[in-house]
Amino acid sequence: MKLSLIVSIVRKGWGSSVLQASVKAGARGGTVLFGRGAGIHEQEKIFGMSIEPEKEIVLTLVRQSQVDEILEEIVRTAELNDTGRGIAFVLPVEKVVGVAHFMRQTAHRSPKEKE
Repeated sequence: MKLSLIVSIVRKGWGSSVLQASVKAGARGGTVLFGRGAGIHEQEKIFGMSIEPEKEIVLTLVRQSQVDEILEEIVRTAELNDTGRGIAFVLPVEKVVGVAHFMRQTAHRSPKEKE
């Protein structure tokens, strides 16, 4: 079974919406992390010091065959096509442990569905 990791980096407060969108589109869940960072549209300064806005990073492990549908729902929900809303990208996953639910889920599928 081929897996991919969808990484979505969005403004503070949007992580749960991205996670819900992922599940709505077929993901089994995800992880929300908190971070800081600024893109080219977020260069704020107070008293001459740069302020890095808080971000939420959503990690969603999915079957490769689900990527397009789930990513499309994330983009729509988080409005990622609008300037300064965030970014999402997909990484191939070479190895993973601790996801027995993925294995059970695909055990009874046809070989084509397991891709």
